Amino acid sequence: MVQRRIALTVYQPAKPGVQSFAILAAFEAASRAVVISVYPVLMYRSLGDAKTVSEFYFLIGLGSLVIALFTPWLNRLIPRRWLYTCGSIVMVSGGLTGLFGGLHLVPLAVFLNASALVVLTICFNAYVMDYIERHSMSRNETMRLLFSGAAWSVGPWLGVWLMDHEPTFPFIASIFFSLCQLAFFWFLRMGNGKAISRAKRPAANPLAYLARFFRQPSLVAGWTFAVIRSVGWAIYIIYVPIFAVEAGLGDQLGGISLSVSNAFLFLSPFMLRFLHKTSVRTTIIAAFVCAATLFVLAFLLSSFPPVAIGAMLAATLFLVVLDVAGGLPFLMTVKPSERTEMAAVYSTFRDVSAVISPAFARLVLVFAPVAGVFAAGGAALLACAFVARRIHPRLGKKRLS
Repeated sequence: MVQRRIALTVYQPAKPGVQSFAILAAFEAASRAVVISVYPVLMYRSLGDAKTVSEFYFLIGLGSLVIALFTPWLNRLIPRRWLYTCGSIVMVSGGLTGLFGGLHLVPLAVFLNASALVVLTICFNAYVMDYIERHSMSRNETMRLLFSGAAWSVGPWLGVWLMDHEPTFPFIASIFFSLCQLAFFWFLRMGNGKAISRAKRPAANPLAYLARFFRQPSLVAGWTFAVIRSVGWAIYIIYVPIFAVEAGLGDQLGGISLSVSNAFLFLSPFMLRFLHKTSVRTTIIAAFVCAATLFVLAFLLSSFPPVAIGAMLAATLFLVVLDVAGGLPFLMTVKPSERTEMAAVYSTFRDVSAVISPAFARLVLVFAPVAGVFAAGGAALLACAFVARRIHPRLGKKRLS
């Protein structure tokens, strides 16, 4: 008698690919999107004026920048999978602080959120460079933005709406999505990334690899684009809600406008087509010029607040284009042996912009109203368009065999 064995179903984890990274990014986006418009309003309520809010955001950005610079050193002591886990736990802690800490602990909640984002971004970018082929980077960025589109489109408006009805709900939602992100990360089983042969003598301190970074102009340019793009978003996220409140348009308008602008993420596949038909260089230059023009236009039309906010909303369409294409000069030129260190450098764009944006805004607010920050942001975006002219015309094209 022949006995047949029934094969047991073997558990197969999800393959770390473009779609998996997009899902992981979507959970991270949801955890932040639901509180991103809540924090500026609560900070304004707690501190009373835009100048003080700028000062606190400057200190928060400075602290997260220090964490970003020392994260590669921590990665030498803590395996990457546990470092990513710690970042998720800190993100949950920020939600718990906002949930139970009251209005006076909102700055601490913002700092925990920003610090967690630094660590998560460094680890995420390192994993992307490990598992995604260079010619698939643009597709990966587009898929990431597309999957995150729902969270960024609904989250900002939903967070402010929930805050007005029940102040605890935005933080509960943020905690839930952070835990989902952590669970899916462990489901992917990416471990500590792919093994890359490295030099026998590691850097002596966390800042030593910065010299290698500054010797590579393409990396510096890509990082600069990310910084100025992030400055544009920071101005939109922080100062448009404050501008709306000061103009008597209510505290929900900032969240609504951010949700609408984030709906542009669904256009990222069309943006990718434009990028492929032209080039990374052309796309980045056009996006910086258009965004700069609309930022300045918002300043000129500031006496008509709804029109000014509409101009800022239109400008975010081109900031989304920069979300798709702006990081490619960096991601496509980094050396495999320097992925962790250079991922740490790249992630500092958020923290550097978090320092630059409120510091520059605080200076502008001495001489001009909140709308003056829009004009300053436009000038920075326009300057980046001139730097982008130095990008290699064939960057992003498949190499001929």
